[in-house]
Amino acid sequence: MSDINTTDSTDILIDISTAILRAHDGALQFRALEDNGNTAKRLPFGPFMPDRHRTMEIGLRQWVREQVGVDLAHVEQLYTFADQGRYKSGEGRHVVSVGYLALARAEDAAGGAWDNLYDYFPWEDWRDGRPDMLDDIILPALDKWLAQNDEARARVRLAFGRDGAQWDEEFVLERYELLYEAGLVEEAARDSDSGKKQEPVPPALGQAMQLDHRRIAATALGRLRSKLKYRPVIFDLMPDRFTLRALQQTTELVLGTALHKQNFRRLVEKSGFVAATGKTSRARGRPAELFRFRHENRADRPLSGLRVSGGRKSSDGK
Repeated sequence: MSDINTTDSTDILIDISTAILRAHDGALQFRALEDNGNTAKRLPFGPFMPDRHRTMEIGLRQWVREQVGVDLAHVEQLYTFADQGRYKSGEGRHVVSVGYLALARAEDAAGGAWDNLYDYFPWEDWRDGRPDMLDDIILPALDKWLAQNDEARARVRLAFGRDGAQWDEEFVLERYELLYEAGLVEEAARDSDSGKKQEPVPPALGQAMQLDHRRIAATALGRLRSKLKYRPVIFDLMPDRFTLRALQQTTELVLGTALHKQNFRRLVEKSGFVAATGKTSRARGRPAELFRFRHENRADRPLSGLRVSGGRKSSDGK
């Protein structure tokens, strides 16, 4: 067996990029940071230092608390982003980002800049019905691109629910990556090194982010949508006491779709996740009963999730 020469290997710097999400003021928000001289925002990120942190999650929670003042609830690793064309550190080392999804309750995440996630993925928000931009902008542009990239037709059909396929709310990353490949988002033009003139990207296709952070955010949203169906992570976005209406609204925020009130309440009651507190809200209008998450259920049985779905038709309306 021949020896492998490692003397000229590229230096690697590992950072942890984190999409921190919260439900607040009727919006699904993420913690957004700005850098001087850059109008695009980014996710919080910090270095992984194995000499100081026993695990990546410990390091993540520590620097998030120190840098952005947020105490995290649910945390999970998403994916490793290491493409050759990403970016290099100030010392010229290739930066590999380990992406994380983190959830925070609004009361534990006050202050700082929080942006509406759907300002960056407006085609993902179906709460008021099917977004007009799908038929007016996105699908015609994709059809034009497919004329030269027919091998991607099956991917577009599945991701965007075309030709009788259902729109799957979990395919957030797949949809973003297709828009990137088709040159329909600002990051594609920015990252292009072909020297070809790029057509202007319509601003309706969402705000851009620094580096590949919109891709990380897309991964986080897709994972959260999937996760809430088999684990009760939705309660990591809720306060200690909440109304069933508030729980439904938060679930709708995450899924990006409207839910039937009575069906949702039957689903919650059947799940056994919540218990009445015997108290009511002090909001204006008719008082609503307050509930809490039954943490003790974790010891009783493995917890599933809220198996909700918007039941949306295909993107072609068929």
